[in-house]
Amino acid sequence: MLGDWREMVTDAALADAVGPEVLDRARRYVARGVLDLRLADDARRLTGLVQGGAAEPYRTTVVRTDGGRVGWAGACTCPVGDDCKHAVAVLLSLRSNLKASPVAAGWEAELEELVAAAADRRPRTAVPIGLQFELVEQAPGRGRSSVGAPGTLQRLVRLRPVVPGKRGQWVRSGISWRQLQYDNSRSGWDPAHVAAMRALHATHQAARNQFYSYAPVDVYLHEFGPGLWRLLAEAVADGVPLVTADRQPRPVVLAEGEADVAVDLRDSGDRTELSAVLRVAGRAVDPAALSFLGMPPHGVTVDGPARDEAPEGAPGLVLARLDSPVPPVLAGLVARGGVIGIPAGDVDRFQRDFYPGLRRAVPVISADGSVELPDVAPPRLAAEVTYPGDATVTVAWSVRYGDRSFAPSATAGPADGRDPAAEQLLVEALPGPVGGLPELWTPERRLAERVELAGMEALEFTTEVLPALRADPDVDVTVVGTPTSYRQTTSAPQISFTAKDSRESDWFDLGISVTMDGQHVPFATLFSALAAGRTRLALISGTWFSLQRPEFEQLRLLIEEARELRDLPGDEVQVSRFSAGLWEQLLGLGVVTEQSDRWTREVRGLIDVETAEPPPVPAGLAAELRPYQREGYGWLAFLWDHRLGGVLADDMGLGKTLQTLALLCRAHEAGELDAAPVLVVAPTSVVSTWTREAARFAPGLRVVAVGETERKAGTALHDRVAGAHVVVTSYALFRIDADSWTSLSWRGLVLDEAQFVKNHQARTYQVARMLPAPVKLALTGTPLENSVMDLWALMSIVAPGLFPDPERFTEFYRIPIERDGDAAKLALLRRRIRPLVRRRTKELVAAELPPKQEQVLEVVLNPRHEKLYQTHLQRERSKVLGLVEDMSKNRMTIFRSLTLLRQLSLDPALIDPAYADVRASKTDAFLDHLREVVAEGHRVLVFSQFTRFLGSIRDRLTAEGIDWVYLDGRTRDRDARIEEFRTGSAPVFLISLKAGGFGLTLTEADYVFVLDPWWNPASEAQAVDRAHRIGQDKTVMVYRLVAVGTIEEKVMELKARKQALFSRVVDDGALASGALTADDVRGLFS
Repeated sequence: MLGDWREMVTDAALADAVGPEVLDRARRYVARGVLDLRLADDARRLTGLVQGGAAEPYRTTVVRTDGGRVGWAGACTCPVGDDCKHAVAVLLSLRSNLKASPVAAGWEAELEELVAAAADRRPRTAVPIGLQFELVEQAPGRGRSSVGAPGTLQRLVRLRPVVPGKRGQWVRSGISWRQLQYDNSRSGWDPAHVAAMRALHATHQAARNQFYSYAPVDVYLHEFGPGLWRLLAEAVADGVPLVTADRQPRPVVLAEGEADVAVDLRDSGDRTELSAVLRVAGRAVDPAALSFLGMPPHGVTVDGPARDEAPEGAPGLVLARLDSPVPPVLAGLVARGGVIGIPAGDVDRFQRDFYPGLRRAVPVISADGSVELPDVAPPRLAAEVTYPGDATVTVAWSVRYGDRSFAPSATAGPADGRDPAAEQLLVEALPGPVGGLPELWTPERRLAERVELAGMEALEFTTEVLPALRADPDVDVTVVGTPTSYRQTTSAPQISFTAKDSRESDWFDLGISVTMDGQHVPFATLFSALAAGRTRLALISGTWFSLQRPEFEQLRLLIEEARELRDLPGDEVQVSRFSAGLWEQLLGLGVVTEQSDRWTREVRGLIDVETAEPPPVPAGLAAELRPYQREGYGWLAFLWDHRLGGVLADDMGLGKTLQTLALLCRAHEAGELDAAPVLVVAPTSVVSTWTREAARFAPGLRVVAVGETERKAGTALHDRVAGAHVVVTSYALFRIDADSWTSLSWRGLVLDEAQFVKNHQARTYQVARMLPAPVKLALTGTPLENSVMDLWALMSIVAPGLFPDPERFTEFYRIPIERDGDAAKLALLRRRIRPLVRRRTKELVAAELPPKQEQVLEVVLNPRHEKLYQTHLQRERSKVLGLVEDMSKNRMTIFRSLTLLRQLSLDPALIDPAYADVRASKTDAFLDHLREVVAEGHRVLVFSQFTRFLGSIRDRLTAEGIDWVYLDGRTRDRDARIEEFRTGSAPVFLISLKAGGFGLTLTEADYVFVLDPWWNPASEAQAVDRAHRIGQDKTVMVYRLVAVGTIEEKVMELKARKQALFSRVVDDGALASGALTADDVRGLFS
């Protein structure tokens, strides 16, 4: 508490605050003695008596302030008043006491004051405080505005508080604005006067935007705002004397009435003279005696008569409030006493152009009666309505002042005699129907000078607006011509379409015709009205009808969708041959009156695909198709016959390969593969599966597998595939030898595990898009992994005209579905893709498939494992959260941190061999469960993303005496390892998630362990379905091991959220996002 004063009372601090000279003088006063030094209990207020040159010592108070440059403020009863040498002497005395004896306790000082006050019971007369008005002349300064003549001195009025002196005169010593802010209970000043002065000072500080100052601040009258007048009136009511600063002060009075400024016109013969006069209580004031207050002026001061000319008691200064703010230019004219001369020849123009505006701004008088003051005509609105006879109407608006007219939208000038405020009131008072017709207004919400209305706008004006205007007494209406006669029809619309071949093979030009009551409705007019949300439409004949019919709303949505997905000029509308869903809805609205043969063959058939009978199963297929597989084969055959593409998105394990082989057998038996083969592109690990399955189920097909690049094989691709019915290759070779693949002729393209081409900016996608083939099919159990753009990528390959533009697809579908959760857009997307996407789930079509039971096994880390994890978690969290704002730049660093934590959740030795002595909690938990499962004779698939962890599991199994088979992406003899597990006795198959995600059928196993969760549930589902697929006859048990309190729990939460989002797009819970966003990463570290 006391220590807070120490830094403020050093010589350096005091010299900086008041200057070396004041500090030296203060030291001399300390030598004389500072009497009765007191410090309040809170150690913030210091008081003392300092003996000066007067008989009585000065009472000095120093208060510690928060902030500021010096940290303290002083007030004293000496003439200086603020931050004087006596205040510094008190501080120096405090410094001496801090070094020697303690300052008297605050309780002693307060008790002494209480005793003194109780002992002194004599009645005391309150000391009045006066408010002194001192006239000061200054040159116009920066920040001060002047209304006088340029170069003249400003007459300012400075205010000061004063108190009665010993001889009864008003004196400034012993009081200041600063002192009035402190506790004045011992000063004897009148409390009401103190309050009035404080209110004035606070208002002045607020007007100056200055609420505290360490230096004394002069208070000038012109710096107050209009609130001054209330404060002065209250001060006078409280008895505060208002006095001048003369040697013999005279009173300052508040005028009883308000002041105003008027313009005086006087006819001098050859001209009319205009001058501005200020009046107080109706009497003109000499300009030389007045000064304006404020900017803009809100009041005036008027000098009283000279003392030798003034009667007894005459005021020295009169203060008057203006009845309204005066524009500075007018105040300047008053102050200068200027005269504007208007030549006699210009008087008429003055009265026409300038006088009305002048009269509205200020009172205009002719003091000598020499000028007759004319009345000012108010404005009127006028509307001229013209009907030319073609169901349109033209409306011309104007504002009239007598015989003069102006456009209502034109800006009023100072010399046109207009009254903008009165005009605005007329506009605001217009009848309601006028405001309800937007075409009558400019964007700035002004009446348009001239507007032509047609259609429903003309109808609405004629039937609603015009009658209301005619009934308005403040609007002059003139009608030219005969208003159109309108009638309503309620008959149903007749809608028909034409479908003609476009210049582009995948598109048809759509023509739309609508008639109402036998009258043709122009399509452009109709669609514009529907798009604008209009409720009615009028034809040129005057017939009108409601647009609030389901037929029109559905038509609007369909045309809007078609145009949204393909940008065409003018009123053209084109619809893709792949848009069966859209065609189907169009046909529900009307009939196709004209169509091309190609439309009948391709589109009409696609609409009927659901009811088409599947063709016979080809004789060359050595397999029996299940009912759903035969239905899928029939759907594929329909697409093939109509040269259409599609996506077979059946759940994993339902036989997509077999259904496709059935299609290829049918094409081969029809001789369609003799001239050109079908190309099958699949992941490297699945190429052998295709050749094996083809040999088993379609032995009549000549299948060629391409497993090397042209350069490595040394043989041209054309020669290697010659004579083949089916060519199978990998995505990697497809991309590397892209030019060779696209140079050949193909009867069709099959993309197996088609999620490999989901990135529409990648080279593999581009090659698949460019490959010349009349039919392209995509096979995938997970058509969505990252977003609905994955679906767009697949559809743009197999049905390129359905959603031609990725940016428009993003705006129309992706953003509403993914960001906004738009259920209507989601339903629309499903309808659009339905004819070209076929998806069946196991639950739907394979009722004989045994159930799959899934369970999460929570693993609690042992203490050493847990401590290591938490140590690394804190370090990685602080690093990642600082990088996540720029995911694209820092993606690799972020994923390294995530991978480190995931590995640490499994086994500390994965991140540092030095931790090999720390037991891996998950390994122990897994082996505990595995021993029991193997002992019961079950066979097990074990998946992990980390091959090093699988290697450590393999070593533990060897130590335990449990046989195993191992497969990861580096395994060369993949097929041999698979066959070893299928036909051998080893109970455990260790598989990396990447190597075993597809291309495997391992129904020999009935237990699946997923050792580490991944945020893409599709990857996990593919792995699990190696066992849970057609051919499985046992219940499949799936265990996911999750380390409690680690990032693995967050991964499970994230996986659930993403799965929920994408299961909405396709009716299967196995679809989810594999991409991580910044928000996802934050959630993993939350």
